[in-house]
Amino acid sequence: MITRLRLENFKSWEDTGDLRLGRLTGLFGTNSSGKTSLLQALLMMRQTVESRDRSRVVHTGDDRSLVDLGTFHDLLYNHDAERPLRLSFSWTLPERLSIANPETPEGVLYRISALSFTTEIRERQERPVVESFAYQFDGHCFGMRRREENGHEKDAYDLNTGDFPAKRVQGRPWPLPSPVKCYGFPDEATGYYQNTGFLPDLVLALEGLFSRLSYLGPLREYPHRTYIWGGDRPLDVGQRGEQAVAALLAARAADLKSGRGEGKGRRYKPIEARIAEWLRKAGLIHSFELRPVAEGRKDFEVKVKTARDSAEVLITDVGFGVSQLLPVLVLCHYVPEGSTILLEQPEIHLHPSVQAALADLFIDVVINRNVQIVVESHSEHLLRRLQRRIAEEAIAPDDTALYFCRREGGASVADKLEVDLYGNIVNWPAGFFGDEMGDLFAKTEAEMRRRAGIPR
Repeated sequence: MITRLRLENFKSWEDTGDLRLGRLTGLFGTNSSGKTSLLQALLMMRQTVESRDRSRVVHTGDDRSLVDLGTFHDLLYNHDAERPLRLSFSWTLPERLSIANPETPEGVLYRISALSFTTEIRERQERPVVESFAYQFDGHCFGMRRREENGHEKDAYDLNTGDFPAKRVQGRPWPLPSPVKCYGFPDEATGYYQNTGFLPDLVLALEGLFSRLSYLGPLREYPHRTYIWGGDRPLDVGQRGEQAVAALLAARAADLKSGRGEGKGRRYKPIEARIAEWLRKAGLIHSFELRPVAEGRKDFEVKVKTARDSAEVLITDVGFGVSQLLPVLVLCHYVPEGSTILLEQPEIHLHPSVQAALADLFIDVVINRNVQIVVESHSEHLLRRLQRRIAEEAIAPDDTALYFCRREGGASVADKLEVDLYGNIVNWPAGFFGDEMGDLFAKTEAEMRRRAGIPR
């Protein structure tokens, strides 16, 4: 789970400060206030991890990537190349990482349950160059820093091991070459030293974090009358939800293979049953079924009934809200436990009551599936239901982190919303969701004036 995020000189953020993330994190605010940029920084790291180009410092994107942020220069706040871009985040590991003692292999040097990472990147000669990066845990630090020799800047680096006594092998003390991407130790970091063979384990921990990160964007695909599935198992539902049905079928196949959910009295509930249950709770449908067009066929139909006595129809023949909510539901129940989900405006095309039900879905998933959710939203109904559930003790305030993003001058600012034990936001920002009371007062005043025959 990601526990902290900090961006400096990134897009509209001059400095976010340390943003604490909870099991359920909500980002609210006006349009163009910087909410999406916070998600984009994490998505940029994921596609950098997934890139096959080890020399590519950061993968800012292209027309096939999760996010396309342009050039590195485009990333910089006010395009200020004099300042470095700094990304920093902390996370807890799904399992404790044990580092063997290189001096006595039977012993343990470190037991790591949480890590922090910071990378500093500067634009030099119109290309991004890593100035430094560091992994930190329990007061220890391991990383690399760019060096200057004889007054001339070179892409040469020193290894930083903090209080750990790294032992050089015999021979000339060559500097290290450039890092792998913006976070990895080159092979020389272990080849030039006798006792640093554990450094790749730190890199693998970071790559594991982003392999568990999934994203669903604000624009979902239109539903189809049929879906073809060739037996593949997608990592998630795709950024437009285009893989939602494939994910459902893959989960069904996995259940049948393992025997889970078969027989009476079993506690395990298949993913299709959970999806149907949540669609009923949201008041969108009565029943939901995914079945092949004909026996032995690889194309499938999604059939729904809107009411007990209604005819069964295809998902394309009911309201658009069902197909928009379906990828959200599938993603929340499909990703492995310990994953982090990024959601942009999941409430689009949904009725206010269904928007409120999203809060119940998210609470259920973060508590019962140990999945972290970071949601960017404009929905007052979602927030109000979350406040209610905090008051009802369905989720603790400490498990949530709510932010209101706004522009101050040309920079984005994130205000932490302080939520008490009863779900009250004690520092409610002015104009959070517009001026509702002002509109009601103006409407009443206009009504009174018109009834009295007073001209406008």
